[in-house]
Amino acid sequence: MTLNIGFIGLGNVGAKLAGSLLRNGAALTVLDLRRAAAEPLLAQGAKWGETPAQTARSCEITITCLPSPAASADALEGENGVLAGIGAGKIWAEMSSTDAEEARRLGAKVRANGGEAMDCPVSGGCHRAATGNISIFAAGEREVFERMLPALKMMGRRILHTGELGSASALKVMTNYLASVNLWSVCEALATAKAAGMCLNTCFEAIRISSGNSFVHETEGQVILNGSRDINFTMDLVAKDLSLFAAVARRAGADLRFLPLLQKIFDEGKKKYGDREWSPNIVRLLEEQINQKIQAPGFPPEITDTEQEEPGHEITPQGLKKQ
Repeated sequence: MTLNIGFIGLGNVGAKLAGSLLRNGAALTVLDLRRAAAEPLLAQGAKWGETPAQTARSCEITITCLPSPAASADALEGENGVLAGIGAGKIWAEMSSTDAEEARRLGAKVRANGGEAMDCPVSGGCHRAATGNISIFAAGEREVFERMLPALKMMGRRILHTGELGSASALKVMTNYLASVNLWSVCEALATAKAAGMCLNTCFEAIRISSGNSFVHETEGQVILNGSRDINFTMDLVAKDLSLFAAVARRAGADLRFLPLLQKIFDEGKKKYGDREWSPNIVRLLEEQINQKIQAPGFPPEITDTEQEEPGHEITPQGLKKQ
């Protein structure tokens, strides 16, 4: 049976997730503040949603994928928002990186209207969103998750049901925090190697085959060394995710030591290079310190997805995959 899905927010990640839905046979209605962002999808058969309310009214599932909690709140609660169109039997799925408490607050309003709510943030980068090979954390009632699962399988490859509403958003910002920690540590390692006169091509391979390897090194490390630093993710988004993780830690009573330092580093990067600078260009702080470019030949200007696996697996907390 064809899934009738509305998708609100066609940014760097949202447009790619919406493209996967369309490619895999969903009947798709799209909406963005910029009509131009929707044109490639409209040319492939998607419909244009006039308002969030109309989109929710006409679709079984309405997905929001927006740049901030405030933008999601406006899409739901604003004039002609999703809440005005959602009702019994319908699902709202929040795929933005957002605050767990905000996901619960908006979810409660959706339920009060008779609908169901999930938060379903993704992890893995724009290159994996484009190929449908991204990971998805999905939180909400198990019965709602089962209804949502066919749509999630159209967009992602590893799908983890994380528990109650809001838990996926908390896990998302935790994993983004870890990625940002790793990004800065990779920058420091490469800068040290450069300053010490080491070959950066050799350094990259040494890290890649060692216990110090990571997803961030293998992907972002390459575009750092290329010099493009283009991963479709900007410093203001790093700062947003760090602040959301700080809120999780604060509510949990966890006194974190490294997080404030990392926030200070990225605040300095934003001030020097601008909010919309690519996040791997945080390495420029170190390039300026050692007065050398941290670049090497033979690396690609963009991250590509070379990993292939069977589509649409649910992953249990024990790590077992189920078709």
